[in-house]
Parts: sequence; C-alpha cells; structure tokens
Amino acid sequence: MIQKTTSERVWDMIGLSIYVGSIILLLVVWSSLPSEVPAHYNFLGEVDRWGKKWELLILPVVGGFLLLMMQALEKHPEAHNYPKRLNESNAEAFYLNSRKMLNQLKNSSLIVLSAILIESISIAMDWINGFGKWFIPILLIGVFLPMLIGLLKQRKIR
Repeated sequence: MIQKTTSERVWDMIGLSIYVGSIILLLVVWSSLPSEVPAHYNFLGEVDRWGKKWELLILPVVGGFLLLMMQALEKHPEAHNYPKRLNESNAEAFYLNSRKMLNQLKNSSLIVLSAILIESISIAMDWINGFGKWFIPILLIGVFLPMLIGLLKQRKIR
C-alpha cells in the first residue's frame, strides 16, 4: 500500500473542512431559514426553481455518499481502469497518479457541493443575490480540471 502524500492530506483537510463547515452553517441557520429556498440554478447562476428548505439536506447527503464511496475507491487503486501499458515496473506510478486524481476529484466535489449549499443559504437568508454567472463555469472547471491534469500525467507514465 502506498502512503498518502502530503498533497492528498492537504486536499482532504481542505475538502472536509469546507464540507463540515457548510453543514455547520446549515445547522446554525436552519431555524431562521424561510420555508422556500433556492433549489435549482440555471447556467447563468440564477435561481430557476424554489423548493422547501428540507431540499437543502440533499447536498450534504450527496456529499457524504461521494465522500464514502470515493474514499473506498482511493484505498484500492489497483481496481481502477488503466491503459494496457500497465506492468510491474510502472504500477506504483499509475496507482499513485490515479489515487491522487481521485482524491482531488473527491475534494473538489465536496467543495462544489458546499459552495452550492452556502450560496443557497445566502440567497435564502437575503445575504447576497448569488455568486453570479461565473459561479457554475468556475465550479465545473474545479471538478474537471483535476481529471484532465491526472489524465495528462498518466500519459507521461512509461
């Protein structure tokens, strides 16, 4: 088993801290939330559906499921999908790269879900009008960039 790297531990601390922080925020403001909160956003970051405040619980539940499933996958990089050039001499490099990519994807996803939860709370509480039209594209880049970087690094493994 390959030990976790410093970057993986840092990503875990950041992702988990933001995820837990968003849940704490939700718990703190729960009784003050209006009965209807933002439930869906269009691509411009505008609220296009309002729902019951209980719908906000979906984001932490999905985040928790992602966290558990992706942590399980991180522990077994040998089960990931690899190119045919995988062999005994390069297996450790492939496993480490794949695990790091999955770690970054897991934590980026937690950050994205937390940001959406924080934005929904902020709009519902009338703290802000929303994060704006760049919110969704930035979040998408945040999720897909680790995968792209990981795949590019994988191509360099011989």
